[in-house]
Amino acid sequence: MGLFDKKFCSVCGEKIGFLGNRKLEDGNLCKDCANKLSPFFSDRRRSTVDDIKEQLAYREANQERVAEFNPTKVIGAATKIYFDEDKAQCLISSKRNWRDVNPDVMDFTQITGCDLDIDENRSELKRRDADGNTVSYNPPRYEYSYDFYLMVHVNSPWFNEIRFKLNEGEINNRGGIAYREASARADEIKQTFSKVKDDFKKAAEAASAPKQAMTCPFCGAATTPDENGCCEYCGGALK
Repeated sequence: MGLFDKKFCSVCGEKIGFLGNRKLEDGNLCKDCANKLSPFFSDRRRSTVDDIKEQLAYREANQERVAEFNPTKVIGAATKIYFDEDKAQCLISSKRNWRDVNPDVMDFTQITGCDLDIDENRSELKRRDADGNTVSYNPPRYEYSYDFYLMVHVNSPWFNEIRFKLNEGEINNRGGIAYREASARADEIKQTFSKVKDDFKKAAEAASAPKQAMTCPFCGAATTPDENGCCEYCGGALK
């Protein structure tokens, strides 16, 4: 086949325009289908046509999860992490109209950890000498800036980590207000995930713990609550 032969998307079957092809391991992908993939997905070239079709099915189902997602907490600057604590779910997006871009909704149980990276950037300060040349100070002087990045580790078939910036502008003062705010955002996100994991662990332990016999206040029988927490004899709610 020639370089400029017409190509068709192996997923939707539509003709692919000039420079619009996205190569797959065993086929071609059009720009429209590629735009529907998760923004955190980065392994397209090693994906098969079946892999992409499976992900697009997941992305379509994800739209329903987005529609039902109701944030109870939002943390971040340019990129924000949204928590729906009632459903134990979260999503990450840099878009103000995040519902329109179908962000990946993740269950808290999919989050396996968080790491904070603080990038320090150093640039040398210069001065003009008597001849007007730009020269270094002696000893050299530097100014520093800092960027906070949070790496969220995810158990997902399509991506395993999400790295995003916690500060919006440049942070020039180590220990200053902006520095402390970015650090506090990272701590709050970590604490939110940690609290939810503890709650899940306690709930699981409570569910697996042997049920204790008690006296039913309605019928007076010695009973062990059923799976709905009711008396096995009269059906009265025990808790």
